[in-house]
Amino acid sequence: MSLLRKLAAELLGTMLLLSCVVGSGIMGTQLSQGNDAIALLANAGATAGILYLLITVLGPVSGAHFNPAVTLVMRLRGDLGTKESASYVAAQLIGAMAGVMLAHAMFDQHLVQIGTRVRTGPAQWLSEGIATFGLVLTIVLGLRFRQSAIPALVASYIFAAYWFTASTSFANPAVTVARALTKSFAGIRPDDVLAFVAAQCAGALLAWVASSLLLDSETRRETV
Repeated sequence: MSLLRKLAAELLGTMLLLSCVVGSGIMGTQLSQGNDAIALLANAGATAGILYLLITVLGPVSGAHFNPAVTLVMRLRGDLGTKESASYVAAQLIGAMAGVMLAHAMFDQHLVQIGTRVRTGPAQWLSEGIATFGLVLTIVLGLRFRQSAIPALVASYIFAAYWFTASTSFANPAVTVARALTKSFAGIRPDDVLAFVAAQCAGALLAWVASSLLLDSETRRETV
């Protein structure tokens, strides 16, 4: 598969993911008349559903990362080269921002907004580290033991992590940057983005270390 096709899949997949995350947040808030619990349920369900679909149909093209934290770990594992990894991240960031604007357009809102939702503090940062750790570990171990189940595993984990983390599980640096461009239920203040991304990268690196400890050298070679 050519790099261009892979990048197109990463851009398209991340765009559709963010349009779903933000769009379902807007719709959930409207239909629930401001009830955050119902809005969160709608947001979590829609996100899990679109992840299952996108990983199933685009996974054979690019691996369906849609997430710089996942791409980072795949680079550390030797699955991607440095140039390819950097290109993946660029495509993911562009796709994520385009997805937010697409969601706003569908609801007749200003295409670019500045996030106002406060998401900061040690509990939020820990939540993002745990959310990303669990996601990346799920992917790496899933690739070894149940590769065909990856779409369901990722969708299930993200649905659960929406509810068991204080941050509602962004678990994705591209998602975090893009969600600073919306004032909706799914948004985040730009001031809070850097700490979220740092926590996500730390969680991804810890997952890589944990997977290295859990899988022996022969097993690791089989997964690369």
